[in-house]
Amino acid sequence: MGYGLGIFLLALGLILALAVQDTINNVDLTMVGWILVLAGALVIVLTAVQTNRGRSARTVSTTTHPDGSQTTTEQQHRNDAPPPM
Repeated sequence: MGYGLGIFLLALGLILALAVQDTINNVDLTMVGWILVLAGALVIVLTAVQTNRGRSARTVSTTTHPDGSQTTTEQQHRNDAPPPM
Protein backbone atom coordinates (compact mmCIF):
# COMPACT_ATOMS: atom_id res chain seq x y z
CA MET A 1 0.00 0.00 0.00
CA GLY A 2 1.26 3.44 -0.69
CA TYR A 3 0.93 6.57 -2.68
CA GLY A 4 0.96 4.64 -5.96
CA LEU A 5 -2.07 2.56 -5.03
CA GLY A 6 -3.93 5.64 -3.86
CA ILE A 7 -3.23 7.54 -7.07
CA PHE A 8 -4.21 4.51 -9.16
CA LEU A 9 -7.55 4.14 -7.35
CA LEU A 10 -8.16 7.87 -7.58
CA ALA A 11 -7.46 7.97 -11.32
CA LEU A 12 -9.51 4.84 -12.06
CA GLY A 13 -12.40 6.17 -10.00
CA LEU A 14 -12.38 9.55 -11.74
CA ILE A 15 -12.35 7.84 -15.14
CA LEU A 16 -15.32 5.67 -14.19
CA ALA A 17 -17.21 8.52 -12.54
CA LEU A 18 -16.68 11.22 -15.14
CA ALA A 19 -15.67 9.70 -18.48
CA VAL A 20 -17.37 6.32 -18.88
CA GLN A 21 -20.92 6.41 -20.19
CA ASP A 22 -21.31 2.69 -20.76
CA THR A 23 -23.81 0.70 -18.75
CA ILE A 24 -23.69 -2.73 -17.19
CA ASN A 25 -26.89 -4.39 -16.00
CA ASN A 26 -27.57 -3.57 -12.32
CA VAL A 27 -24.19 -1.81 -11.90
CA ASP A 28 -23.95 1.97 -11.59
CA LEU A 29 -20.44 2.68 -12.92
CA THR A 30 -20.63 6.30 -11.77
CA MET A 31 -21.19 5.22 -8.17
CA VAL A 32 -18.42 2.61 -8.40
CA GLY A 33 -16.15 5.39 -9.68
CA TRP A 34 -16.92 7.70 -6.76
CA ILE A 35 -16.37 4.85 -4.31
CA LEU A 36 -12.94 4.24 -5.86
CA VAL A 37 -12.16 7.98 -5.64
CA LEU A 38 -12.95 7.93 -1.91
CA ALA A 39 -10.91 4.75 -1.40
CA GLY A 40 -7.94 6.29 -3.24
CA ALA A 41 -8.09 9.46 -1.19
CA LEU A 42 -8.29 7.41 2.00
CA VAL A 43 -5.23 5.35 1.00
CA ILE A 44 -3.25 8.54 0.29
CA VAL A 45 -4.20 10.09 3.64
CA LEU A 46 -3.44 6.90 5.60
CA THR A 47 -0.08 6.53 3.86
CA ALA A 48 0.82 10.14 4.72
CA VAL A 49 -0.17 9.67 8.36
CA GLN A 50 1.73 6.40 8.66
CA THR A 51 4.84 7.87 7.03
CA ASN A 52 4.77 10.93 9.28
CA ARG A 53 4.29 8.83 12.41
CA GLY A 54 7.42 6.83 11.62
CA ARG A 55 9.64 9.91 11.88
CA SER A 56 9.71 9.98 15.66
CA ALA A 57 12.14 8.01 17.79
CA ARG A 58 11.98 6.93 21.39
CA THR A 59 14.92 6.55 23.75
CA VAL A 60 14.63 4.51 26.93
CA SER A 61 17.45 4.44 29.47
CA THR A 62 17.61 2.57 32.75
CA THR A 63 19.93 3.69 35.54
CA THR A 64 20.82 1.34 38.38
CA HIS A 65 21.65 3.15 41.63
CA PRO A 66 24.17 1.91 44.26
CA ASP A 67 21.33 0.85 46.58
CA GLY A 68 19.96 -1.51 43.87
CA SER A 69 16.97 0.59 42.82
CA GLN A 70 16.45 1.43 39.17
CA THR A 71 15.18 4.54 37.42
CA THR A 72 13.81 4.36 33.89
CA THR A 73 13.72 7.48 31.71
CA GLU A 74 11.87 7.68 28.41
CA GLN A 75 12.33 10.48 25.87
CA GLN A 76 10.37 11.07 22.67
CA HIS A 77 12.43 12.59 19.84
CA ARG A 78 10.88 14.03 16.70
CA ASN A 79 13.06 14.29 13.64
CA ASP A 80 11.75 17.17 11.51
CA ALA A 81 15.00 17.69 9.66
CA PRO A 82 15.10 16.53 6.03
CA PRO A 83 17.13 13.38 5.39
CA PRO A 84 20.79 13.92 4.44
CA MET A 85 21.63 13.76 0.74
